[in-house]
Amino acid sequence: MILADVIGTVVSPVQIPVLEGRKLLLLRPVSPTGERDGQARIGIDTVGAGPGDRVLVVQEGNSGRQVLGTPGGAVKTVIVGFVDEVELGGELVYDHTG
Repeated sequence: MILADVIGTVVSPVQIPVLEGRKLLLLRPVSPTGERDGQARIGIDTVGAGPGDRVLVVQEGNSGRQVLGTPGGAVKTVIVGFVDEVELGGELVYDHTG
């Protein structure tokens, strides 16, 4: 799993059944303290996230397919939760309330 900030939405005419009716979001992976940590990627939203949210992302095909309830299909990056807080070494390093 990784942490990521939602930085945009993606609209595509892709005709893959597993993506039908699902929202795609542009994600920027971040470290626990919020620094950029890797290249942007597209994820399938399952929680109603949007730009500005920090989210928890599954980056593994089998887990993603289980979350979506789809045994087949090309699924890898799935948003599975919102991040409210991150504590690192006993110190609060991220709080979604600002």
